[in-house]
Amino acid sequence: MELQLTQIGVCIGITALIAGFTIWKCMQAKPANSDSTNDYFLAGKTLSWVFIAGSITLTNLSTDQLVGMNGNQLANIVLWELAAVGGLMILAFVFLPIYYRHDCTTTTELLEKRFKNKDIRAVIAVLFLLGNIFIYLPILLYTGSLFMKSMFGLDTDILVLSVIFAVVGAAYAIFGGLRAVAVSDTYSGVLLLGLSLVVVWLALSAVGFDLSGIPAERLTLIGGDEAPVPWHTLLTGMIFIQTFYWSTNQTITQRAMAAPTLREAQKGVFAAAAIRLLIVPPIVVLPGIVSYKLYGDIGDQAYGRIVGDVLPAWLSGAFAAAIAAAVLTSYNSVLNSSAALYVCDIHEKYIDAKPRVKRLSSWISIGLVVVSVFLVPIYQGADSIINLVQQLNGLLSMPILSVFIVGLLFRNVDARAAILGLIFGVGLYSFFIFQWTPLHYIHLMFITLWATVGFALAVNRLVFGRTAIPFWVRGKELGDAPAE
Repeated sequence: MELQLTQIGVCIGITALIAGFTIWKCMQAKPANSDSTNDYFLAGKTLSWVFIAGSITLTNLSTDQLVGMNGNQLANIVLWELAAVGGLMILAFVFLPIYYRHDCTTTTELLEKRFKNKDIRAVIAVLFLLGNIFIYLPILLYTGSLFMKSMFGLDTDILVLSVIFAVVGAAYAIFGGLRAVAVSDTYSGVLLLGLSLVVVWLALSAVGFDLSGIPAERLTLIGGDEAPVPWHTLLTGMIFIQTFYWSTNQTITQRAMAAPTLREAQKGVFAAAAIRLLIVPPIVVLPGIVSYKLYGDIGDQAYGRIVGDVLPAWLSGAFAAAIAAAVLTSYNSVLNSSAALYVCDIHEKYIDAKPRVKRLSSWISIGLVVVSVFLVPIYQGADSIINLVQQLNGLLSMPILSVFIVGLLFRNVDARAAILGLIFGVGLYSFFIFQWTPLHYIHLMFITLWATVGFALAVNRLVFGRTAIPFWVRGKELGDAPAE
């Protein structure tokens, strides 16, 4: 009991220290207008590449990754992380130049400028918000709480732990905006990545660096049809899933749009890609594989249990602080981006063009916190959190990406055609997942994407009487405004 109290005390102390450094760093910035969307949602366009890399990394890397990926207890799942490098390169070389050229605050703002229609911007924003509310926010709370419960053997109900995470995480997003979120992400990232590598080393040491006895199918990267990532899915839907997540998802891309220049933003993305390639893969699979040898197939409890067993008691409090920081930073990132989507894409366009940004965002964030806490119990029965997340993502990711593809690759497309294509895509993927699943869901995402693009172009021609013109016709460049 005394040791547990010491660990909890260390956890709280380090968490408070990160908060203190974040406040100190943010107080050094003196924004011209702290209540503007530019300052609150883009940190006044002052983020250096270091904070962009740190925030991108920690926004993505949280307990849904650490708990969920290690919970598969096999190597094949790491292909998600390796493919993510390709997604980050697409962000750096394709999408960021367009976002900066159009001076976007949200990714959806690009759609309004491409289609010259505010409604399509609002529709996509609502879909992003639905994904954040019903998928990302509650899963972050659940996996973070599950890890703490597994690591320390706590009797505390997961819902109680979720409330604690939600309240503290919301404080960053509400009071500091993106600047506080990005700074806390970076400081937390140094702690989390460092201690996660220590866990990898200690886990391998616990089995003498000997992985013999583990079934070969758990150690191979080349997965068959039954693997979480069959090798052939790398040839179809995987790169488009990564493109959606890293290049159009507001929660991730917002950080890269907050640099003073495109070059500075690209440097941050390159640094995030290097971390994703060199550091993240071992920490999201090796502890889980070792846990299979030690405990057998225990699913999403694997990471918390092995950390609790191999990490020295004097470090466990610090690691708990790192995990807590990962949950908080990812949670506050999603909150901040959700507020940006509502304020910029919906409220300013349809309700009040000049709202009190900070106050409005605070109320939106509080509402999201309440809803996400109530949704936590829904995910407690999931067999594999990470696989569930990826499957649910398809309901929105490919239909949304289809709108970006149509908007960027073609001119003379009616926004209503793209919206109808979006509705078609959601319905098609829902049919695949819930009624008829002839192929792996990553293949079905690929089919959904291009079927949706084709449907939108067909509707544009047959219903609205407009012929889509590819961007390369008549010398037009990617990112140019579409013709009327």
